[in-house]
Amino acid sequence: EKRYIWYNLPRSGIVLPVQLHSSKRLTGHLHSQGSPPYVINLDPAVHEVPFPANIDIRDTVKYKEVMKQYGLGPNGGIVTSLNLFATRFDQVMKFIEKAQNMSKYVLIDTPGQIEVFTWSASGTIITEALASSFPTVVIYVMDTSRSTNPVTFMSNMLYACSILYKTKLPFIVVMNKTDIIDHSFAVEWMQDFEAFQDALNQETTYVSNLTRSMSLVLDEFYSSLRVVGVSAVLGTGLDELFVQVTSAAEEYEREYRPEYERLKKSLASAQSQQQKEQLERLRKDMGSVALDTGTAADSLSPALEASDLILTRGTLDEEDEEADSDTDDIDHRVTEESREEPAFQNFMQESMAQYWKRNNK
Repeated sequence: EKRYIWYNLPRSGIVLPVQLHSSKRLTGHLHSQGSPPYVINLDPAVHEVPFPANIDIRDTVKYKEVMKQYGLGPNGGIVTSLNLFATRFDQVMKFIEKAQNMSKYVLIDTPGQIEVFTWSASGTIITEALASSFPTVVIYVMDTSRSTNPVTFMSNMLYACSILYKTKLPFIVVMNKTDIIDHSFAVEWMQDFEAFQDALNQETTYVSNLTRSMSLVLDEFYSSLRVVGVSAVLGTGLDELFVQVTSAAEEYEREYRPEYERLKKSLASAQSQQQKEQLERLRKDMGSVALDTGTAADSLSPALEASDLILTRGTLDEEDEEADSDTDDIDHRVTEESREEPAFQNFMQESMAQYWKRNNK
């Protein structure tokens, strides 16, 4: 079982899948070096965190309540809890930025299941948020004592390869438990294809044939891989680990940060272009509305003429209308004005009278 540990540094960052005991040792190592980390726990299902955490997802999301409310199993509950927490991860990012003045390292412990974190939507959101703001290095920690079988070793390498291509970040393989067995055999398998084939010859199953084919594919993957052997029990190899981290952080600054900056600019440009297109569509829509209004106004007069024709019932000729109408000679406009003028004069006289009364008082 693995625990994904994220280390974020202001100048160099780490993403680290490792056993919980390893994270405890690494936290203690950082404290002994006078550089206490800022610790965040993102595993909602863990019963106990063996180190003090500055931020704990369990204080925000209740894992068992999520399972009950949505009718989910253990993995579904973890994924949903992470999804809920990811919606507030911008606040976590603000805490990390503030912690830079106090802590050189930020340690984030995440769920260990690869399908729960590495290949989930929330895991991708968290990864990209951290990697776009801080130099981040991926560290894959494998159990050396359980990788002596070439098939198991290949399974670990496939996990590592999938995480590398998913995160697209600088990568380090940490071989843990070197106090039980030295990791030199695994390094030899990675560097010497024939040595790995000889170890596979002892296996006669179908899986061994599949592993032999996959080893050809991963040969290029091994060539640019950083490998460090450590012991979480004894604390050996941690200094070498941070040497590799520094080297990987420099690789991030040199090769990965320019790409992230380019992606930021292209995203900002795409958003700006989208806003311009929306404004242009809005202008066109408003223009068409105005045009439709104008067209309706122009078409009003023919409609009124039609209604006038309907009011005359279309049966009277002009001569008949002149003969039958006794009121056509009356100027209705003059009649209305003659009525309005006395009324307006009376209104003005009353207003002046009220004005003088108020002033005389």
